[in-house]
Amino acid sequence: MVDAISSVRGGYDRWSAVYDHDANPLQALEEPAMRSAIGEVRGLAVLDLGCGTGRHAIWLASAGATVTAVDFSEGMLAEARRKPGSEKVNFIAHDLHEPLPFAAGEFDLVVSGLVLEHLRELNGFFAEACRVLKSGGRAVISAMHPAMFLKGTQARFTDPTSGELVVPGSVPHTVGAFVMAAVRAGFTLSAVDESAPDAEFASRYTRAEKYIGWPMLVVLKLQS
Repeated sequence: MVDAISSVRGGYDRWSAVYDHDANPLQALEEPAMRSAIGEVRGLAVLDLGCGTGRHAIWLASAGATVTAVDFSEGMLAEARRKPGSEKVNFIAHDLHEPLPFAAGEFDLVVSGLVLEHLRELNGFFAEACRVLKSGGRAVISAMHPAMFLKGTQARFTDPTSGELVVPGSVPHTVGAFVMAAVRAGFTLSAVDESAPDAEFASRYTRAEKYIGWPMLVVLKLQS
């Protein structure tokens, strides 16, 4: 498992230059699903785990949340800090395999987008997410659906400079593993939403054509 994800950090450093611009259908499916699941955030203290280029962190801050966002890729964080609105977010470099540098009960909401496949084990991640939430706080966590591995698909991109296909590294956890790690951490499960692209979506994101009707995304809604 360690070898499977040893190249994740370097892969995402390279991906950062094009991450927001390569018409990735998974991101396009995930972002509206996450916004709907997260809902109103004004006045909340929010922690974004694995924030990448700030896809969620910056809109959360613009919606009135106080946002702290962590990622272990300096390349991704550099892209995030260049974006308009990033000055409202506290970006921190941190590896999610390590305990979070925050006090217990510090946040009202934890979000995490498309990170779980890059974790060698899930129990520590969910335990830390639950620890830093206030009692009654919420977590909304998305992941590439494990069914994508059955199609031979995992996180990857084409380096625009070299033309090389770069595969940062992924671990094929199951939806059951996601759920049980959350439950063991002390979360109550509110919903598990699974999403597949339809023909209309695939007409806009052509790389999704081969996945029409096939689960691409899972979103967990959790209560501490």
